[in-house]
Amino acid sequence: MVPRDELDRYLRQVLETEKFKDYGPNGLQVEGRAEIRKLVSGVTASLSLIDAAVAAQADAVLVHHGLFWRGQDGRLTGWLKARVARLMAHGINLFAYHLPLDAHPDWGNNAQWGAALGLEADGRFGEQALGFVGEAGALNSLQKLVQQAQAVAGRELVVVPGDGRALRRIAWCSGGAQGYFEAAIAAGADAFLTGEISEPQAHLARETGVAFLSCGHHASERFGARALGAQVAQHFGLQHEFIEIANPA
Repeated sequence: MVPRDELDRYLRQVLETEKFKDYGPNGLQVEGRAEIRKLVSGVTASLSLIDAAVAAQADAVLVHHGLFWRGQDGRLTGWLKARVARLMAHGINLFAYHLPLDAHPDWGNNAQWGAALGLEADGRFGEQALGFVGEAGALNSLQKLVQQAQAVAGRELVVVPGDGRALRRIAWCSGGAQGYFEAAIAAGADAFLTGEISEPQAHLARETGVAFLSCGHHASERFGARALGAQVAQHFGLQHEFIEIANPA
């Protein structure tokens, strides 16, 4: 068991949340009961995840995508009211960490995704150093990289193959980081993996020869909340359960 405020302070410290300029508030977003015994982690604070946390008798939910974002209307109506009301009715705390959870060198989405792929970062790139880059190792051809990335994602990828070069350096950044492609190229990458692709990236891959792999936003961000939840549970002696809510995005 851990007091809610102690867990809040611990997460703020280990994730260094104050270092990041983010799209929404990091930390405790909805206050529930004061003592936490069971923690549920998941990717997004959807109603499906909240309902699953209620069924699991959780005291707190830890997610990557929280409820509140910059530019949001902010009124508690519709879907937002439904989610907040369910949390408050059951006294469940909601903790959300966006960019700090992408960036963490041990428990973050990029560190954990890289480990699942068999990649180890030796450098960072992009805005707020969120992108990871490292040696290709055994994933030294596009065919090998696509096979491994597809196995990890559990889904078909969107692949723009570049010029078919041997892969020496691979860069990756989870979620909607397609805008980091040029920074990945500048960092010396022969291939770049992220969650999404937009129209310009296909042209850049063809023109620069650097392969672009879109692996799915959700599929590339299933790692951080689970790893952080497990670490927190071990540190404080809590029960922990990661709950997967399928998402085709």
